[in-house]
Amino acid sequence: MARTIDLNSDLGEAFGDWRAGDDGAMLQLVTSANIACGGHAGDPDVMARTLALARDNGVVVGAHPGYADLSGFGRRVIPMEPSAIERMVAAQIGALCGVAALVGIRVRYVKAHGALANLAADEAQVARAIARATRAISPDLALLAIAGTELEVAGRDAGLETHGEVFADRAYLSSGRLVPRSRPGALLHDPDGAAARLLQFLDDGLMPTLDGPPVRLAASSVCVHGDNPSAVAMARSIRGRLEAAGIVLRAFLPVGDGA
Repeated sequence: MARTIDLNSDLGEAFGDWRAGDDGAMLQLVTSANIACGGHAGDPDVMARTLALARDNGVVVGAHPGYADLSGFGRRVIPMEPSAIERMVAAQIGALCGVAALVGIRVRYVKAHGALANLAADEAQVARAIARATRAISPDLALLAIAGTELEVAGRDAGLETHGEVFADRAYLSSGRLVPRSRPGALLHDPDGAAARLLQFLDDGLMPTLDGPPVRLAASSVCVHGDNPSAVAMARSIRGRLEAAGIVLRAFLPVGDGA
């Protein structure tokens, strides 16, 4: 069984007076935080608040760019040329890095959000656009990608430190892709069941699927979505079960000092 794993969550997904999830509670449980940077959610105030909470809790932070689609929460594909995706992603990463400089924390990695991440899983041109944008901001940034996808390949081909992730609260297909949210059973709501599935995966590297045999995946990080109403309970259960099994929760990258 893997003895060390990162636990990450998508946070800072508020905008103005609209709130989503309990970032304060989640940042006491996770080891890495993917922070929205103005596309699907997030604004300068939300970014600053979330970054400061992460800094104070010793949590590693990454940029979480997505389609500029507030009303759809970045979960709808917006037709764009790869060059436009590259500019969009670079702009969002840059925005978070700028606010992080004010807060005094360093952005360490990039993780694409929602529909953009799912498209990059299969579309090599989209994956390469995200990797190019990340490297253009800084070759020292790592890339966190859905395990077993084109985005992992693109990140490594671009010379970026690249890590795979699996999702504790999402169901999988035998192709290795996430079950679309529109399908029954796509979201897992039972913390104990999700924790048990994850422990088994960490033991044998096989992820159960809804449509066939388990699929083999490799990951150094596990995501619990922060906007899920049961997110805190899910993260707390998973952290507790992992630690009880002797697994150390540790960020997949060092925190780093300053911006």
